[in-house]
Amino acid sequence: MKIEDYLAQGGVLSSPDNAPPRYRAELLRLMATFVDSELAAAAGFADMINAGPGIPERIAAARIVMEKTENAGRVLRIMGDFGANTDRYVGAHPWADRLAREADIGATRREGDMRLSVFNYPLTTWADSVVMHLLMGLAAEEQLGEFSRVSYGPLAEAFREIAPIEAAHTLSARKGLEHLIDTGTDRAALQASVDYWWPRVAVSFGREVSSRAATLGAFGLRHQTNAELRGCWERRAGAELEGLGLTAPQG
Repeated sequence: MKIEDYLAQGGVLSSPDNAPPRYRAELLRLMATFVDSELAAAAGFADMINAGPGIPERIAAARIVMEKTENAGRVLRIMGDFGANTDRYVGAHPWADRLAREADIGATRREGDMRLSVFNYPLTTWADSVVMHLLMGLAAEEQLGEFSRVSYGPLAEAFREIAPIEAAHTLSARKGLEHLIDTGTDRAALQASVDYWWPRVAVSFGREVSSRAATLGAFGLRHQTNAELRGCWERRAGAELEGLGLTAPQG
């Protein structure tokens, strides 16, 4: 059986040796997007550690930075099996770089940097960072559920190990936002952060109609469409916000 037919029928690969060139390219693209996003997320959140209102918040933030960096390292090691230069990779881009707050680049990515576009925007306050990490954490949970089923076995296993770690980060953000509300943080400011981050997180799911969707599906690298994943996130994130007395933007 041809490898392409094997993959289309739900087959799983366990080493790079028999991977077709297009499959390798798409798999590396997926891994680079995850690694770059984790490194950028960790770098951005690192700047907010000392903005935490108390020692427990600062410890939690430092742990998140460490674990996101570790998660990037797990996937980067698999990229190394496909020939990526893991020794030089981490230093290839200034991960803490951010655009102006008012910038709006849609889903555009900068050359040599595969981070999701949402990680190009700056965090402004502790409360703003908590809102962003709740919304993006919920999005990451949807995406990791998809990644945990990819047809490259070692990567799927790595994502299954990463998923509960990222879920714990989301829970930390949820508890942090609850604490901010309980301690009298200005609700209008929190809603302003929701309004800012919601569309930028939504873009991270990609275009509703993807020219690569059929190829990714045939390779076993995708099982749900961008629109389906985004819809799941919108429903879940909307319910989370409603429970906190905040509102998901419409449209």
